[in-house]
Amino acid sequence: MKRYLKICMAAMIISGLLLSGCGKKEKQDPDSTSQSGVMKVGMVSDLGGVMDQSFNESAWEGLLRAQNELGIKIGYLESNNNSDYGPNLESLTDAGNSLIWSIGFMMGDAALEAAKANPEQKYGIVDMAYGNNTPPNLISVLFKSEQASFLVGYIAGRMTKTNKVGFIGGIKGFIIDSFDYGFHAGVNYANADVKILRQYVESFSDAAKGKSIANQMYQQGADIVFHASGPVGDGVIEAAKEKSKWAIGVDKDQNSLAPDNVLTSAIKRVDNAIFNIVSDLQKGKFAGGATVVYGLKEGGVDIAPSSDKHVPKEILSEVAELKTKIIRKEIVIPYNAKTYEKFYIAKQ
Repeated sequence: MKRYLKICMAAMIISGLLLSGCGKKEKQDPDSTSQSGVMKVGMVSDLGGVMDQSFNESAWEGLLRAQNELGIKIGYLESNNNSDYGPNLESLTDAGNSLIWSIGFMMGDAALEAAKANPEQKYGIVDMAYGNNTPPNLISVLFKSEQASFLVGYIAGRMTKTNKVGFIGGIKGFIIDSFDYGFHAGVNYANADVKILRQYVESFSDAAKGKSIANQMYQQGADIVFHASGPVGDGVIEAAKEKSKWAIGVDKDQNSLAPDNVLTSAIKRVDNAIFNIVSDLQKGKFAGGATVVYGLKEGGVDIAPSSDKHVPKEILSEVAELKTKIIRKEIVIPYNAKTYEKFYIAKQ
């Protein structure tokens, strides 16, 4: 019921937001507010939907916080397939938003196209960067997901009883690579004898396939499986629950999905990034044309607060020490195959 009410309230918010801009594009005022004097910010979700219990939901939580603490108006549109990205961004542009967020690297092309077509409109995108080609009205946000993945990998390496763990990725690319190789590095750092099973789903929505792959890994002897696959992970966690094995969640603290079977989660504080940038915009600051990166040092990634439910205190103490070393750059975590090879060789 609580989840239902949350969705209904969000739907009412976006309905009002869209209707206010229906039929014409409102000009953005110099102080980044709508014609009513209240700043409006909207977001377009990726395919998982706003309540995906992953990074889309975290982004929405950031906007909800901005609504509560900053008094802004917020709204969202969900994408059911890739072809929705462009029209959704156009709808929110027409609605007179001061800032429009695209959530996820799969929206990279659509966000760039929208920013170029509407130079007076401010946009933001999570998990995508364009380097020197970033338009001045677009801000990119990246996370050092490899750092959190290293930490949960270390926990897996220390806690496996079978010396075999698994990694399930969504769609291969530079974002999921950071989870993949960060996890591999963490497992290897903890225990070089652990074998890591790896498979990609090539989807961020096929929970049934995620469950099937997880079941295969458990049958092959893995006792802990980490997923970086959005809603696909619902199937992974379901498999862990049915097999009485461990799963490691991603993006948000996913322990609530299976309290006895989610060992820890590699969290990515999309909510913090969204809130911070919206707060800056309200103050007249907007780092358009730039890429903002959040890691452990910036409070952008970490392990889940619920980790102390199942992870022994001594291992959590070791993780705390590793965090300090990572922040001090005494340990530099790999984020792709090339940097992982260097990390692996240096460790020998």
